[in-house]
Amino acid sequence: MFEKFQSKYEKDKVKEGAESLSFDLPIKATGLSEFLGNYSGSSFGGLYRVHSVQNIGKWNQVVGKAFPEFKNRIFCFGYDWLGRQFALDRKRIESGEPLILMLEPGTGEVLEIPVNFVQFHEDELVDYANEALAAEFFQEWLAAGNASPKLDQCVGYKKHLFLNGSDTIENLELTDLEVYWDISSQLLEKVRGLPLGTPIKNITIS
Repeated sequence: MFEKFQSKYEKDKVKEGAESLSFDLPIKATGLSEFLGNYSGSSFGGLYRVHSVQNIGKWNQVVGKAFPEFKNRIFCFGYDWLGRQFALDRKRIESGEPLILMLEPGTGEVLEIPVNFVQFHEDELVDYANEALAAEFFQEWLAAGNASPKLDQCVGYKKHLFLNGSDTIENLELTDLEVYWDISSQLLEKVRGLPLGTPIKNITIS
């Protein structure tokens, strides 16, 4: 299993030793235990990263705070260089398998990806890496002389796209992943609380 994924992505960082999965995961998905056992805490060129098993609960809470309507239905297993979180969706089941969500802090949007865990890694990340991970944008970022993010970092928008920021390299910066999500959560809460039609370009957090 995951042969296509392994042939395309070479892991460049992994936690010492194998993850212990002697406990039960709170969600069932084909290949999930095997994948986390092999890749928990790993990075693949900085482009795609896998959460450590111990941190998944924390990230479910972090992401659920930013997107409260998804709070009780997500199992965050991975994230990309832009800090976008990939999660199993407990409310979207097909052939007994939970499907995938991508939750984006920079746009404030949630994208439903109509594939299961195995299909996501064997098809989406292999055949549609640009669509799934913004791979070409990542190469632009690196070509401009910027560093690849570490496991606890991401490349975030200086001005979020939902605040009319530009989707350009110039509007990106290397930042702490958790801090970026916390700031994004606060900004999203403010935007959602505004009356319809309120200008949002000058919104800041205190």
